[in-house]
Amino acid sequence: MNKSDITTTEIKAEESHRQDSADLLVFILLLTLTILTIWLFKHRRFRFLHETGLAMIYGLLVGVVLRYAIHVPSDMNNVTLSCNVNASPATLLVNVSGKFYEYTLKGEISGSEVNDIQDNEMLRKVTFDPEVFFNILLPPIIFHAGYSLKRRHFFRNLGSILAYAFVGTVVSCFIIGLLMYGCVMLMKQIGQLGGDFFFTDCLFFGAIVSATDPVTVLAIFNELQVDADLYALLFGESVLNDAVAVVLSSSIVGYQPEGDNSHTFEAMAMLKSFGIFLGVFSGSFALGVATGVVTLFSLTPFHVTKFTKLRDFPLLETALFFLMSWSTFLLAEACGFTGVVAVLFCGMTQAHYTFNNLSPESQDRTKQLFELLNFLAENFIFSYMGLTLFTFKNHVFNPIFIVGAFLAVFLGRAANIYPLSFLLNLGRKYKISSNFQHMMMFAGLRGAMTFALSIRDTATYARQMMFSTTLLVVFFTVWICGGGTTQMLSCQKIRGFLEQSCLMMDFLCVRLQIGPDGVERRSTKQESVWFFRIWYNFDHNYLKPILTHSGPPLTATLPACCGSLARCLTSPQAYEEQLKDSDSDLILNDSDITLAYGDITVSTDATGAHTSGTPVGGVAVNSDEALDRELAFGDHELVIRGTRLVLPMDDSEPPLPLDSRRHRHKNETMS
Repeated sequence: MNKSDITTTEIKAEESHRQDSADLLVFILLLTLTILTIWLFKHRRFRFLHETGLAMIYGLLVGVVLRYAIHVPSDMNNVTLSCNVNASPATLLVNVSGKFYEYTLKGEISGSEVNDIQDNEMLRKVTFDPEVFFNILLPPIIFHAGYSLKRRHFFRNLGSILAYAFVGTVVSCFIIGLLMYGCVMLMKQIGQLGGDFFFTDCLFFGAIVSATDPVTVLAIFNELQVDADLYALLFGESVLNDAVAVVLSSSIVGYQPEGDNSHTFEAMAMLKSFGIFLGVFSGSFALGVATGVVTLFSLTPFHVTKFTKLRDFPLLETALFFLMSWSTFLLAEACGFTGVVAVLFCGMTQAHYTFNNLSPESQDRTKQLFELLNFLAENFIFSYMGLTLFTFKNHVFNPIFIVGAFLAVFLGRAANIYPLSFLLNLGRKYKISSNFQHMMMFAGLRGAMTFALSIRDTATYARQMMFSTTLLVVFFTVWICGGGTTQMLSCQKIRGFLEQSCLMMDFLCVRLQIGPDGVERRSTKQESVWFFRIWYNFDHNYLKPILTHSGPPLTATLPACCGSLARCLTSPQAYEEQLKDSDSDLILNDSDITLAYGDITVSTDATGAHTSGTPVGGVAVNSDEALDRELAFGDHELVIRGTRLVLPMDDSEPPLPLDSRRHRHKNETMS
C-alpha cells in the first residue's frame, strides 16, 4: 500500500471517529434535555407524562431530523460491482490492481436504496448493535430491580406475585399468540402477507409483549404513596415476568420438530421446549444465587474472623461488588443460560446478604450507583426507541397486524389479571379488590425489555413486522396508560397513604388490641406463604449468622452440643452489632415496634411483656412471632388515639411530614 492509500485510510478513520462522537453527543444531549424537563415537571407537579415518555418524544424529534432533514452529499467513489456468489460472506477480500482490500458485511439493502447509500450509512451510524442493549444497558436495570426490591411487601404477596408472573405470563403469551395467528391467516387470505409467518413466530410475539414494564405507573405510585400491596403486586409481577418472558421466548425459538422445518405441532418438540424452559430458568436462578454468595465471600473472605480488611477500602469494595454483579449477567449468557434471570436473583441475594457485610460507605455507594445506572440506561433506551421509529430501515407496518396486536395485548392482559385474581381471592384472607384489579390491568405497560427482545433479531420479514408493531405498542402504553395513571387512580378511588391512614386507625386498633396499659395483646397472622415462613425461620436462625454479621448468634440457635461449631462459624460482629436497619424490611427486632406515650417509650418483646424507657437492642428469639409482626404492619408511623405506633421505615420512601400527621389526627392526639 503506497503513501497516498495510507493517508486516505487515516482520513476516513478520522472522519468516522468524528461521526461516532457526534452520534453519541446526540444521545447525551437527549438525556440532558430529558433531565432538565423532568426537573421542570417535578417543579410544576405535572404527572401526565413520565420521564420515559419525554425521552421517547425527544428521540422521535431527533429521528425525524436525521431521517428527513439531513442528507449527506453523495460520494462519487462509491462503485457498485456485480459478482455471482451463493452466500453472503461476513468479510470480503477484493483484489484491485494486485492490492487486496477487506470489506465487512453490514446488511442487505433494497434495490431502491442503492442511490441513497450515503444516507443509509449515516442512519446506520446511529443504529446500535442489539447486543449493546443486552450486555450493557439491561444488566443495571434488572439488577437494580432485584437490589431495590421492597422485600416486606414482596414476600407478603409472594404467592399472588408468582401466579401473575408465571401462570399469567404463559396464559398471556398463548392468548396473544393464538389471536395473532388468526390475524396472520386473515392477512394471508386477502394477500397482505409478504413473507413467511409461522405459529411459533406468533407465540414469540406473544412472549415478548407479555413482558410488562410499569415504570411510569410505579413512579407515580411512589410519589403519591399509594397502597403498598398494590405497589408490590405490580412491581413484583413486572420484575419476575420480564425473566419469564425472556426464558419463554428462548424456549419458543428452540421449538423445532425432528426433521421438519414447517413449524408443525409435535408433542416431543413441545415437551423439549418445556424442558428447555425449566432448565434455563432453574439454571439461571441457581447461577444468580451462587454468584451472589461468591460475591459475598469475595468481599468478606474472612468474615468469621477479625481480619476483614476490605471494608477499610470502600472504593475497592464498591468496585469489586459492581464488577462481580455485572459479570453474573455475562457469565449466564456465556454458559447458555439467561442473564436477565441470573442478574435479577443475584441482585436479590446481594440485597439480602452481601449488603449487610458492606461498609456504610459502600452501602450508600452501591445503592446510589445502581440507581443512577438504572435511570440513565432506561432513559437511553426510551430515547433510542423514539429515534428508531424513523432511523430503522426495514420497518414493516401492516394495519391488520397492528390493530390485531393492540386487541390481543388488551385481551391477553385481561386473561392474566381477572381470572387469576378470582382464583387467588379464593385463598386470600385479604382480597385483591376490583379497583386494584382494574388498576393492574391498566398498568400493563410495555417498555425496555419488550423493545430489547424485539430488536435482537430483525433479519426476517416476520421479525421486522413484529419489531415495528412492538414500537407502536410501547409508545401507546407509555403515553396513554402511563399518562393517565393519576386519573385512573382517582377514577378507581384508590387513595394515597395519608388518606388510608385515617381509614386504617380503627382497623389497626382491632388487630393490635391495645389494652389500657398500652401493651399489644395479640397479633392476627397476615396472609403469608407457608413455604416462606419455613424458609424465613431457617434463614434467620442459621444462614444470616453464617453469611453475614447480623442475626442471632449461632450459639443461641444451634443445640448446646454444637457449641464449639457455633462459636467457630459465628462472626464476632454478631455479638457486638445489632441487626442493621437496612435489613429491617424483612426481619424485626424487639426494638422495632415501640409505643410512645409523651416522654415515655414502651417496647414490646417476644413474650408480649413491655419495658419502659429507651428500647434496648436485642434479637427476638421467637422468629416466627417476629415474622408475624413483620408481615402484619406497614412502613410508616401512625398516630392512633393518643398512641404513636412507630414502625420501621424503608429508606426509599420519604417519611410523612410531622405537621401533616398532627393536622390529620388532631382529634385523636388530643384524646
